[in-house]
Amino acid sequence: MADATTKKILDLLAPTREGEVRCAAVRVLAEIGARDKTVDRALCECIDDADEQVRLAALRAAGKLRIEAALPKLLQRVTDGGPESEAAARSAAAFGAKGTKALRELMPKTSPGLRRRIVAALGSADSTSGETAAIDALLDSDPGVVDAATRSLIGKVPSLTAQHRRALVDRILELLKNKKKQEPLSIVSETALMRLLAGLKDPRGEEVCWERIAPEQPTDIRAAALHVLGTLSPPGSAERIRKLLVCAADRDFRVAAPALMILKNAKVNARSAKDWLPLLDAPDPAARRFAIDKLSQVDSAEVAQALVKQLGRHDRSLRQETIAHLADLKYGQEALVASLLEADHADLAWGIARAQMSIAPRLSPSLLEKIRTEACNRLEAGDRRGEALIALLREADARSLRDFLEEKARAYRKQKKYEKALAYLRVLTRDPGCTDDIRFEQAACSLKLSAHDLAVDSRQADPCLRQFAGLLHRHETHPLAYIEKAKWLDPDDLFYLGFHFSEQKSPEREFGADVLRLLLKRSPKSKIGKDAKAKLRREGLA
Repeated sequence: MADATTKKILDLLAPTREGEVRCAAVRVLAEIGARDKTVDRALCECIDDADEQVRLAALRAAGKLRIEAALPKLLQRVTDGGPESEAAARSAAAFGAKGTKALRELMPKTSPGLRRRIVAALGSADSTSGETAAIDALLDSDPGVVDAATRSLIGKVPSLTAQHRRALVDRILELLKNKKKQEPLSIVSETALMRLLAGLKDPRGEEVCWERIAPEQPTDIRAAALHVLGTLSPPGSAERIRKLLVCAADRDFRVAAPALMILKNAKVNARSAKDWLPLLDAPDPAARRFAIDKLSQVDSAEVAQALVKQLGRHDRSLRQETIAHLADLKYGQEALVASLLEADHADLAWGIARAQMSIAPRLSPSLLEKIRTEACNRLEAGDRRGEALIALLREADARSLRDFLEEKARAYRKQKKYEKALAYLRVLTRDPGCTDDIRFEQAACSLKLSAHDLAVDSRQADPCLRQFAGLLHRHETHPLAYIEKAKWLDPDDLFYLGFHFSEQKSPEREFGADVLRLLLKRSPKSKIGKDAKAKLRREGLA
């Protein structure tokens, strides 16, 4: 017999009441746990109520109170599908072994979508039979059923006791190890078991995971096993580190990413560095960047050589990071310079040189001397790679480079090696701030190498004459002052210069006349002196 309070609540279930009132009455009956035939019959009737919210509340109440008379209706509602089938399945699963058995018998008779709802309900049920059924569902051939079971079991993990967790792990390991030599697990099922194992975070699952991260294993299983290992203590053995490095270099990011996360706190030393070098060739830039950061802790020739190869990558930020790390290593600086000196064409040399511009001031004097020596050899040989070396030296110390190049140019000019002197002078005169005396040195050395062909076309194409014209129009000191001091210019040089400019307009005309007069002063009785005098008369400059 229902007590007075229960009777009053049952009165609220009358069809004449508002839907919200009737829903509230159903929920109250479920909460107070009122149980007798009258209450059971009333709640069963509510399962077929016209109001959807009342029906849902009654479905949940039937499961909570385990009203056996309602079980057939719950199963029928599951079979019917629709939004109420999920609530009905969860209520049926709450009946324990009886409800679990009924749902399992129902599964083969329903559509795939309903099977997934049934499995999810079994997994979330607070009963051993429901949990067992959900674990068995992990071996189902339908990936959707397996996923639904996995999700429901993982969601239940936080509420499990330590003893319950241990029992669940034992069952999972039993299935994974397959000691009974049953039919092999499908990839979907094995992956699901690994996902569930990750949620349990039990170190006993470590061994089966290490066996499943090998390259020959399917990607999904490898990724799931690595996810489990990521929840456990970091690996300590070198062998396991090597296994993780293989995973980190994998093309599939699902495998590489968790491996990199596990390796995050791994230490690298000179002895173990060789195991990390293959990671620099990983297809994923994130893995290569990770390896660069780790290997920057090791200063060895082998590591430096491997890092330098990253300068050939298209990723600009990756190149910059590599340079930054190499700059802090003794062997790193040496490897950078070696790669520059070994570049087999000018474009590559320029690319490597530009990458090193930011660290040029930090290069040691011995390395700068090495670069300088090679730059000189290439400039004198007409090798365009020398210009890249010069650019790097300029970044290191522009003033020192300028003084060095001027000294080399003047030394070769004094030795009458004008071609070699010009190699250095051309570099110097590219600087907008180059002084007039250096520009004169270039023009004068070019004059020494000129063919002195007096034909008009030849003179118009002669670079030395254009250089003297530039000095004449853009100068602080008049070019004639430099010519008067340049005793190393021969009469033939002066005649060719004066002959050309004496035919031009002012001020080139006056400059040409002054040069011819200087020639007459130095060689008045020579044949070329007489030719200069004749030229002055012809041009009306005598």
